[in-house]
Amino acid sequence: MVRVNRGLASRKRHKKILKLAKGYRGNRSKLFCAAKNAVAKAGMRSYVHRKLRRREFRAIWITRINAALKPYGINYSRFINAMATKKVIIDRKILAELAVSKPEVFGKIVGVVK
Repeated sequence: MVRVNRGLASRKRHKKILKLAKGYRGNRSKLFCAAKNAVAKAGMRSYVHRKLRRREFRAIWITRINAALKPYGINYSRFINAMATKKVIIDRKILAELAVSKPEVFGKIVGVVK
């Protein structure tokens, strides 16, 4: 059986992981074993936090809409319910953006929904 030299492949694999771990503190950026664990955990956390970021943005949008509705004397839940009954289809992201950047347009939407 022929002897196989595997040094090149493993060196390539190690360098790939160490490149991903660049900027980590201490041995996590220097030693392959520690870097491999750090990169795996970082990948897992980045996956989870991509989901959490969407949840956080939705909460921010709802807070902005609710704050913008205060002068009109209506709260968020009644406003969303009224939008559903009037079949006004504008998502929360756009409503929050309108409330911040163009309050007069947001006021017209509230007038239509009320």
